Amino acid sequence: MMGYAVIAVNQQKLSLLEFGVLKPGKAKDTYKKLQMIFNTVSGLIIKYEPNDLAIEAPFFGKNVQSMLKLGRAQGVAIAAAMRHGLEVTEYSPKKVKQSVTGNGNAGKEQVMKMLLSIFAIKETPTHYDASDALAVALCHHHQSGPQKLISGSKNLKGWEDFLKQNPSRVTVKKRK
Repeated sequence: MMGYAVIAVNQQKLSLLEFGVLKPGKAKDTYKKLQMIFNTVSGLIIKYEPNDLAIEAPFFGKNVQSMLKLGRAQGVAIAAAMRHGLEVTEYSPKKVKQSVTGNGNAGKEQVMKMLLSIFAIKETPTHYDASDALAVALCHHHQSGPQKLISGSKNLKGWEDFLKQNPSRVTVKKRK
């Protein structure tokens, strides 16, 4: 199962556009599952035209086969983003939890409750994969800084670059 979430930021206001889970387990062939992931991520990119893709870094488990499958699935999602010219950023699970709840050791329930509150979601998702994806999106928003909020302002190196690229947004207050 793969969670996904798309959020929009308009003048510092966050809104949830779509989130859910993809269940490629329905396909029997491993490569068909990967194709389904690629097509779903590509479809979301075409539909919403995001600036970035954020993904959760894989955690190390004991089952090597599970890690291999997860790595392939994440690689396909990243390839889809890169195919569409998006920047890709990866966050550790601890960083995501810290960004959303203020506690890097928060449980999935605590993260979900915080997201339900922030985005005023009325129905609790049936799978944590969906809320995990939304948490990664929110984390990316928090980590990106204000320069990411301005369309077309990619690759800024701080406020100085932002001000140079957006002189119309600078106002000078005169002292009395």
